Amino acid sequence: MSAGNTAAGARFAAAARARTGAVADELLELSHALHARPELRFEEHEAAGRLRALLAGHGFAVEEGTGGLPTAFRAERVFGEPGAGPVLAVFCEYDALPSLGHGCGHNVIAAAGAGAALATAALMAEHGAKGTLLVIGSPGEEGGGGKVRLIEAGVLDGVDAAVMVHAAGYDAVSRTNLGRLSLEAVFTGRASHASAAPERGRNALDAATLLLVALGLLRQQLTPDSRVHAKVAEGGQSINIIPEHTRVELFARATDSGYLRGRLLDAVHDCVRGAAIATGTDYTFGEKAPAYDPMDPSPVLTALAADAFAALGRPIPPGSGWAGPAGSTDMGNVSMRVPALHAYVDAVPGAALHTRDFAAGAASPPADAAVLDGGAMLAAVLMALFTEPELLERARAAFAENHSTSPGSKGVADGGGS
Repeated sequence: MSAGNTAAGARFAAAARARTGAVADELLELSHALHARPELRFEEHEAAGRLRALLAGHGFAVEEGTGGLPTAFRAERVFGEPGAGPVLAVFCEYDALPSLGHGCGHNVIAAAGAGAALATAALMAEHGAKGTLLVIGSPGEEGGGGKVRLIEAGVLDGVDAAVMVHAAGYDAVSRTNLGRLSLEAVFTGRASHASAAPERGRNALDAATLLLVALGLLRQQLTPDSRVHAKVAEGGQSINIIPEHTRVELFARATDSGYLRGRLLDAVHDCVRGAAIATGTDYTFGEKAPAYDPMDPSPVLTALAADAFAALGRPIPPGSGWAGPAGSTDMGNVSMRVPALHAYVDAVPGAALHTRDFAAGAASPPADAAVLDGGAMLAAVLMALFTEPELLERARAAFAENHSTSPGSKGVADGGGS
């Protein structure tokens, strides 16, 4: 998509910013309330309730418990006759991190997503635009794969494109998010008195220790974009008992789906098996949560987002949207099904995600500005898609071409790859 085609991204930016400003008190109250009471994955009852109440109060028809997930929801507003115009979805995330609270800024994500919905609805009514606007409340992004479960439940059926904006320490229209496997190794040994009869035991904690050492050595042989990290979730019961049961949780990440499910997964499995052989223990190894696909951002939507950000006073330097690997997101799974946008808005300047500094700043004045500008950017993108059908056609065409020719187009979650 050439620069000359991106003016649509700026067309509604000022009006969208005015609309988020009109409901700023409600949006910032929501952001601060979520920040003050962080809730872990699939326990976000208050956060989901606040979002549902806000959207229902602005005319959205709200469904609770979408996809069988108690803290998921689907909110809808139809403009024009049912079935007329495209169906566009805004995703909201609102779960927090263990011990860090909103160190990933999901309070900002939720409030910005709600702001995008309210601003878009106001502009749709004002311009007589047609289409269906959805807000999808997706819990459990932090390790639980909420969007994966919602996709399996059919939440994307009939959706033409999906968008969201993530809090960050910078502005960007995309990043190279990695595919991710959530893995678990369980070692089973034999208990014995650690002093009186250690020779009769088989130490499962030794197996876990050897696994961590093996993974550390493995990293030298991996591609630069790969990541493997682990923690001992269960490490024994008593100091004077040879540990008979340990459990190690692992993440394996890479940009290439085939490499992730091929060479990398095989190598991690070899480390697990080798640790078990060396210690005389038994093991089980497998996936403990849904896999996350690499993010495949729509070039059409990212161009619109860049233009909207520039109009809002947040210019995106050329090339900055494709910075080095970041983390992983279940929005990647969405991007494998429909044209998708996963942009970033500067909420805590210069801070890294998943840190105490970011958690402390996620309800600061810059974070409040990110809620309003992030929501306005999304609304500008949505309005461009609702009012200029050729933009959505380009997005669909680019998506179809990429996913019909890319060797790894099936993604991690589908077990595909090159």
